Amino acid sequence: MQFDAVIFDLDGTLLDTESLAQKAGLLAFADCGVSVEPSFLHGLIGRDDVTGAGIVRAHYPEMDFDVFSKFWRRRVDEHFAAGIPLKPGTHELLGAIRLPMAMATSSTRRQLDLKLGVTDIAGYFRHFVTFNDVTLAKPAPEPFLLAARLLDVDPTHCVAFEDSEAGAEAAYNAGMTVVQVPDINPASGRFAHVVAPDLLTGAREIGLLPN
Repeated sequence: MQFDAVIFDLDGTLLDTESLAQKAGLLAFADCGVSVEPSFLHGLIGRDDVTGAGIVRAHYPEMDFDVFSKFWRRRVDEHFAAGIPLKPGTHELLGAIRLPMAMATSSTRRQLDLKLGVTDIAGYFRHFVTFNDVTLAKPAPEPFLLAARLLDVDPTHCVAFEDSEAGAEAAYNAGMTVVQVPDINPASGRFAHVVAPDLLTGAREIGLLPN
């Protein structure tokens, strides 16, 4: 396949942030005296903060969400400040790609700056699209469409790497070729052209890297 650009999700795709966020979430709920099943937190993966807040409020209407939000932010910042591991193959893949690259993330600009500040991958990318840059976040296609526009490429000539269902759906509906590398939640395959166990395998199967 011939592509003009590559667009990456961040959390759970390039950075092992989802597992850290899950741990932080469990602690934040405990700080509020609430016991929560990990499966509930799994349902927040791939969702932006506003959508996630709505899910939490609806499920725990008696909990003071503003207090919970402060606890969660503090717990997440504590976990991220200690360093964020990269997903396997991140540097090898980013360093091998010769096409222009952008990032489309559901993180806010503040969150993105924090994550890029404790990792070393920012230099690979020409543009960054965050939650603050769009009207409709994933699973809407707008983040990926904006990334393609910033790169001045046709979205149908882009390959997108995602981990979550919401992200894969967004890229698929943007008309992109989607490589899904599931992280915590399994992939249904509905929105992916390739479902792979890791980044490098996905890149080889889609033709970005030689087999």
